[in-house]
Amino acid sequence: MVARETTTATSRPQRRRVTLTHPDRLYWPEEGITKEGLADYHAAVWPRIAPFIVGRPLALLRCPTGITGPAFFQKHAWKGMSRHIVPVHDPRDKQGAPLIAIEDLDGLIGLVQSAALEIHPWGATAADWDHPDMITMDLDPGEGVDWAAVIEAAQEVRRRLEDAGLAAFVKTSGGKGLHVVAPLKPRAGWAAVRRFARAVAEGMAADSPDRYVSTIAKAKRRGRILIDWLRNQRGATAVAAYSPRARPGAAVSMPLAWEELGPEIGPAHFTVANAPTRLAATGDPWQDFRSAEVPLRA
Repeated sequence: MVARETTTATSRPQRRRVTLTHPDRLYWPEEGITKEGLADYHAAVWPRIAPFIVGRPLALLRCPTGITGPAFFQKHAWKGMSRHIVPVHDPRDKQGAPLIAIEDLDGLIGLVQSAALEIHPWGATAADWDHPDMITMDLDPGEGVDWAAVIEAAQEVRRRLEDAGLAAFVKTSGGKGLHVVAPLKPRAGWAAVRRFARAVAEGMAADSPDRYVSTIAKAKRRGRILIDWLRNQRGATAVAAYSPRARPGAAVSMPLAWEELGPEIGPAHFTVANAPTRLAATGDPWQDFRSAEVPLRA
């Protein structure tokens, strides 16, 4: 059984030990980022990303020839995968194919070797599959929505989470929007967490129907922000903090301090190229993430 990760931002950096084949393969051609470059990025951010990906079932977006070629999601173990990638068995699906997890930096570099450009973990660990330890609210702007409106939506989600007694943290998605994440003590089950997240989203949509929607239907999303609560159910995933995105620009999903939210930092502002510099120059805005976890109240 994979244990819950306790790595902190002050952990001693680990050295890469996994050998890469074809290290010069371009994963982001326009940016000149190679497989070796992605491995270097992950080694640099390892102490920060580890708590969000180690010991969790993972879904990967794999792009064997980089972002300009074929891409596919992988959530099950596969023949020939790195020995540093760990098969884990869902206790509810004992006869099914094993899912995948990692335990250390070697596992993460094994994902790089497997052309995993995006990492999407469950909101629960493989030590406790049925009790999530975070809530993720994904704010996805429709066509015609400006960035200032997305920031306002994040602040509204923050207020609602805090009114419910939860702490709220924010990060860029690396795409178009923001994620607001609340750490939980893993006591409530998936059904309770799902109901809570849905109530937050539907409450915002009911109070401001001209600004927000809580349904996926694209026809209703033009000029509005989708408050996507569906990440909060068993088997669902959301892109990890510090994970790159397999899109032009090589943006990463970057944790922010609330006071950093503003027009100067857009949704794709931080990239594989500039994120390590930011992390070396600033403190960790999510350093209190785990210490802020509380049980979800009924």
